[in-house]
Amino acid sequence: QVQLVESGGGLVQAGGSLRLSCAVSGRTFSLYAMGWFRQAPGKEREFVAAISKNGLYTEYAASVKGRFTISRDNAKSTVYLQMNSLKPEDTTVYYCAAKPNTYAPDSFTYSGESEYDYWGQGTQVTVSS
Repeated sequence: QVQLVESGGGLVQAGGSLRLSCAVSGRTFSLYAMGWFRQAPGKEREFVAAISKNGLYTEYAASVKGRFTISRDNAKSTVYLQMNSLKPEDTTVYYCAAKPNTYAPDSFTYSGESEYDYWGQGTQVTVSS
């Protein structure tokens, strides 16, 4: 059973920073491509960032590129989302997701919600103006 547990959310003023963490247990973390998504009430889940199995390749939504950085520590089975220059419109629940990717090239990243097999419970980020 694969479990993903997010942490690091909270309340921050506009222009501030937060770092989200997602700890993964249950399988070999280095075989997973990972992603971060977010979902506001009444809206569809939105892609934020993705990272390849080996951590060398990343992909970002246009709305966060240049402000957010995704990274991973395979030794700690954890993926991170460093969020800088936060805006009130970044306020929502953030989810991490895992895609077992044993046989795919190390360079692959995934931005589609349906491509991921496992999800965390979410962590709330609130940015005040």
